[in-house]
Amino acid sequence: MHRSPDATVGYLGDPQKTAEAFRGGWFHSGDLGYFDEDSYLWVVDRKVEEALHAMDGVAEAAVIGVPHLWWIEAVTAVVVSDPDAELSARQVTEHCLQALAGFKAPKYVVFADSLPKNPSGKILKRELRERYAEIADETDPPDAAGTPTT
Repeated sequence: MHRSPDATVGYLGDPQKTAEAFRGGWFHSGDLGYFDEDSYLWVVDRKVEEALHAMDGVAEAAVIGVPHLWWIEAVTAVVVSDPDAELSARQVTEHCLQALAGFKAPKYVVFADSLPKNPSGKILKRELRERYAEIADETDPPDAAGTPTT
């Protein structure tokens, strides 16, 4: 949860969702985050991952932030498809836009054969951030829906 002069004032045309998200003067995004030793806030994209896992054809997914010229960090989904699924980046983004606010939906979607994990099965997001750190430099800027235009 957070509050600031830059936070949204609510969901357009959805007073129920606004009431759910704004309680006690705070915006409850549902996302988790932490501050690092330099006081940077890192957001853990739990809601985005939940939306991805709800999509037919998605076997596994992880969401990371990658460096971006405009957004500082761009939400990026790394998706492992079911073996028989034929998913596109646009389909994944459109699915997320049905469940999430536009700023939460992935700006980039990449497909992988597997996700790196530690011995206990936890996804190694640091490894994914390193692997895809330059994706925003390699693709065209997203369109108005947030989907890369390449």
